Amino acid sequence: MGRAVTVATCALNQWALDFEGNLERIFRSIDIAKSQGARYRLGPELEICGYGCSDHYYESDTLLHSFQVLAKLLESPATQDIICDVGMPVLHRNVRYNCRVIFLNKKILLIRPKISLANAGNYRELRWFTPWNKARHVEEYFLPRIIQEVTGQETVPFGDAVLATKDTCLGAEICEELWAPNSPHIEMGLDGVEIFTNSSGSHHVLRKAHTRVDLVNSATAKNGGIYILANQKGCDGDRLYYDGCAMISMNGETVAQGSQFSLDDVEVLVATLDLEDVRSYRAEISSRNLAASKVDPYPRVKVNFALSCSDDVAVPTCMPIQWRHHSPEEEISLGPACWLWDYLRRSKQAGFLLPLSGGIDSSATACIVYSMCHQVCLAVKDGNADVLADARKIVNDETYVPEDPREFCKRIFTTCYMASENSSQDTCNRAKLLAEQIGSYHINLNIDTAVKAIVGIFSMVTGRTPRFCVYGGSSRENLALQNVQARVRMVLAYLFAQLTLWTRGMPGGLLVLGSANVDESLRGYLTKYDCSSADINPIGGISKTDLKNFIQYCIENFQLTALRSIMSAPPTAELEPLVDGQVAQTDEADMGMTYAELSIYGKLRKIAKAGPYSMFCKLINMWKEICTPREVASKVKHFFRMYSVNRHKMTTLTPSYHAENYSPDDNRFDLRPFLYNTTWSWQFRCIDKQVNAL
Repeated sequence: MGRAVTVATCALNQWALDFEGNLERIFRSIDIAKSQGARYRLGPELEICGYGCSDHYYESDTLLHSFQVLAKLLESPATQDIICDVGMPVLHRNVRYNCRVIFLNKKILLIRPKISLANAGNYRELRWFTPWNKARHVEEYFLPRIIQEVTGQETVPFGDAVLATKDTCLGAEICEELWAPNSPHIEMGLDGVEIFTNSSGSHHVLRKAHTRVDLVNSATAKNGGIYILANQKGCDGDRLYYDGCAMISMNGETVAQGSQFSLDDVEVLVATLDLEDVRSYRAEISSRNLAASKVDPYPRVKVNFALSCSDDVAVPTCMPIQWRHHSPEEEISLGPACWLWDYLRRSKQAGFLLPLSGGIDSSATACIVYSMCHQVCLAVKDGNADVLADARKIVNDETYVPEDPREFCKRIFTTCYMASENSSQDTCNRAKLLAEQIGSYHINLNIDTAVKAIVGIFSMVTGRTPRFCVYGGSSRENLALQNVQARVRMVLAYLFAQLTLWTRGMPGGLLVLGSANVDESLRGYLTKYDCSSADINPIGGISKTDLKNFIQYCIENFQLTALRSIMSAPPTAELEPLVDGQVAQTDEADMGMTYAELSIYGKLRKIAKAGPYSMFCKLINMWKEICTPREVASKVKHFFRMYSVNRHKMTTLTPSYHAENYSPDDNRFDLRPFLYNTTWSWQFRCIDKQVNAL
């Protein structure tokens, strides 16, 4: 009959410019797909060079090495008798395109350039690529000699076309095209394309996965068809974590689901589906059929190959499944943990060092490292040879097998409580107990000697000794003395990261982890070059509210009872003198706003694109039950003053895991000035006029 097609998609942990490793992972995915009977294999976007090459796309080397990898794939027996769909940059008539190269049995069938480029948020594709704007148009592409020698072809089709096999028709989308309002799959489906493919480079954001799944399922719910999505996974060299979720859908229902977070470098999904189910589904949608009769046809590349077998009546086909989504707390536990693992093994360091203060933020960071250790032990238990090999390299022991998360944590994770005369015994005890429960190598030290030495130098040079406010000092003196303590901790963190393993007779150095949350960064409630300055920060894109929920999740799922007292304690920097041995300083009092308010300000500023006046207008309605318009105006003005005064700190923000769409990350996501007129005179005057009118 020739109706049951077997197709494969995958999630690959590719790494920017790691052509050797990327090729090996592509080969593994093809081997797995073929071993399970697949006749078509789809890979992630730009999988040959890695998605995150950024300005390396400008380099001719990136194009050259991509074609060298393509030649290896074309000439290999492993790619015979299966249609392979791979992603790479291609230069056509001196214009660079983000392309799919689809080939079969040493022949390139089609090079399909991306039509809609991602250019918002973290994406900058228009910087490096040009969209293909010639709808349903195909040109000749002259192959480089390195490819001609393998394929025997001089030119191949390049453009917006579809593949017509002996039994069905396939059309490609690339990542953003699924999200576009005029997605190609709409017109392709009307023109008889039955299988849609999408190769993505889609990164994780908290609570985003369901949006991607809904888009894929809705793509075939109205129009019928099979939709196959591949995605990158892991950290490929920057702040983003690509979260897999490869999937296959038919007629609006999911039939195969890949994992969102895992330590597997290669994950392949294979499904066998009945083409007659697509045809019968479409047959009764009269509105679709009327539209199809008027559609402009796509150029078809004929392929003398079938995705089905002639005798397939007894072949079992896949049934719909229910997609299982992670809770936000599970996402925080798994996503940053996988990102940390990739960063650790690829940076070839021996572990992490974390300044552990006994507060929520640093404790949440410690819990993420502990979750990473859990994931490593589970992966090794499940037979993941790659993870085992990486773990052995990290601990420098060729016979080591990580079985207990606490024992592995002891080897690769150092926590350090840096006390001062302003620290309470409570936070010291909390940090120590948490370290014991997760198994980290814990250090207690006191920074007073260093702080007094630095202040002493200042006093010796100037003849003046600064004092805290409680001892009669000014606010300038008070802030400067807090900053000295904070910055001393940063210097000591790096010293201990470099030499702690040396003192223990172990090789290597440690990566310093930061633990400033997204809300504190937005408000600028941190000392520039304090412990927020680190190598990487797994919680820098996560709100205080979500971190509190994550801490509760860890209490219940990891049985970390030490977190109960950390949860109940008010957040504090502990940089001002104690009063009767107790902490008098709290974060929310210092900031002049609550963390809940900060989260709202952040979402309105970034996601709703609200300046001071628009934010005021929105909040007088949101908060009408709890605040007068004048109180709202005061809060909005205070936020924007503090935000603009402290924006310069974002230019030195530690690279953080991107998890929230209101992140103030200055590197590429949130592009703003860092020298503001902090009076906001015109904007605030507009607010005042509105307050008076109300």
